[in-house]
Amino acid sequence: MGDHGGTDAHAAPVLLVLCTGNAARSVMAGVMLRAGGAAVRVVTAGTHVVENQPMSRRTRDALATLGLDAASHRSRQLSQADLDGADLVVAMAAEHVRYIRRRHPEAAGRTATVRFLADRLPPGPEPLGARVRSMDLAAADPAEQGDVADPSGGDAGVYAACAAELSDLVARLTARLG
Repeated sequence: MGDHGGTDAHAAPVLLVLCTGNAARSVMAGVMLRAGGAAVRVVTAGTHVVENQPMSRRTRDALATLGLDAASHRSRQLSQADLDGADLVVAMAAEHVRYIRRRHPEAAGRTATVRFLADRLPPGPEPLGARVRSMDLAAADPAEQGDVADPSGGDAGVYAACAAELSDLVARLTARLG
């Protein structure tokens, strides 16, 4: 677990990547974070999930254009255990930040959008949990954090554009993770 209350302070911090269906945005961002080389453990989930579904074909194809693969992915509903183990909840949009604040207020101080974190997570050698706490995320307005639009229902170009946007955001976030 992470340094926010886990038992092993030397374990890799846990990033929980959250979207709605855990079939596109969180899958893409999770794969990118794992491939990015940061010393973190990545878990993905959704707020409103049909459990155990593979990612969409368009998600798979968008990842393939970046040389990435998540063929073994199956959708997962967000659980309390996911939140209890997360040092940082990386949301795809303000709606996900609001969901956490409503349903899991104890995690509000560890939750923000990927765009907000890519711009503002303090870099440095301090443990991730301490850097996250210094941001006072529970007070940050979700509407001003910036969304990654849901590509669901869009064509292959919409998914590719989402993957490209996430690739940039995740690279910036990874640089700040250390």
